[in-house]
Amino acid sequence: MPMFEVVVRGADGQQTQTVVEAESEEVLRRNLESQGYETLKVSRSRQRSRRARVSMFRRVKLVDLAQFCRQFATMINAGVSLVRCLSVLQEQTSNPSLKAIINDIRLEVEGGNTLSGAMAKYPRTFSNLAVGLVRAGEVGGVLDETLLRLAGFMEKDVELRRKIKSSMTYPAIVMVFAIGIVTFLVSFIVPKFMALFDELGIGREEMPMLTRLLRDISYFVRDHFLLFLGIVAAIVFAIRLLGRTRAGRRYLDIIKLKFPVFGKLTHKVAIARFASTLSTLLQSGVPILQALETVAGTVGNEIIAEAVLDARASIREGEEIGAPLRASGMFPPMVVQMVTIGEETGSLDQMLQKVSEFYESEVDMALEQLTSALEPMLIVFLGVVVGFIVIAMFMPLVALIDRLSQGGGPGGAGGGGM
Repeated sequence: MPMFEVVVRGADGQQTQTVVEAESEEVLRRNLESQGYETLKVSRSRQRSRRARVSMFRRVKLVDLAQFCRQFATMINAGVSLVRCLSVLQEQTSNPSLKAIINDIRLEVEGGNTLSGAMAKYPRTFSNLAVGLVRAGEVGGVLDETLLRLAGFMEKDVELRRKIKSSMTYPAIVMVFAIGIVTFLVSFIVPKFMALFDELGIGREEMPMLTRLLRDISYFVRDHFLLFLGIVAAIVFAIRLLGRTRAGRRYLDIIKLKFPVFGKLTHKVAIARFASTLSTLLQSGVPILQALETVAGTVGNEIIAEAVLDARASIREGEEIGAPLRASGMFPPMVVQMVTIGEETGSLDQMLQKVSEFYESEVDMALEQLTSALEPMLIVFLGVVVGFIVIAMFMPLVALIDRLSQGGGPGGAGGGGM
């Protein structure tokens, strides 16, 4: 759409000059008048739409969006106009990406677009959930309440991600430390021992099986290190590429749910997100069919999303929501029963809120148990790997010393295979 340079006078008598995007000059004048502005000057701007440039910015952090929604709700509740709120938020935010997006949303609103319509043009920043809640707030005249609910939802999501990252920090550090030690030993220490064995006349065929295996691994890492990195990078890239297709995402999500230890945690996180998102949407007045469609796009797991869409189709045909959830096998009986009871009593949003709270506590407990189990497992893993390397390197030396103590020379120190 074309850009226009406008000069307007507000109800307080102050003049404001800005650049607005609109379908035409007539539409722009009509929209400005409906907002209580007196149009003093309108001219076609040579400035191009900035949306393409804004879309190239980095993704905005969820914590910044939560703060944006909470501050937005506070000002709306205080009676501040929508455009004025956006102007204040644009000046206040320190995130350059969010600042540019808010500025473009303000221009869209000034040009006559709705807030939800302007937000929908930035799907990488505002999810379907955010756009749906804002649209429901606009229709129902409770934009401040829906923004507060959205801020609360985002803050809970941020807190959940923080707990997961915090629980995984120590195991990740131990794993990186272990990989670093093993790489150093295999790349630098083991080749020196192998050179020593060659000087002592201990050939590869005369080494024990563990030493031969360690020698082959060490030489491969040393001589083909770049190839090894290339193979790892290719596997990672292939997985990411597979995740961009629907079939690939479905396959990966099945693996995530079936993965040992982490599968149960992934399942509980998805159930908690399903219940929390659907409860928030229903409390904001979003119709059940639209709410379920939004939940399917934000739950974060294709298998559970398919079950949610089946439930949506069931409701559209006049049936209950619980049957397809039960048939999917992805929802525990307690969740299905709570949903069924909520549907029968007309308190589905409250029941889902209770389910969300229960599974959030389950996730907290699972994270604590996972952290407690991973720490000793990683330490044992590191000990086993380092112990394997040490034993494999010293077995030929022990055999050599044994032969020397029996009077044999180095040349006869075969150190027979295991």
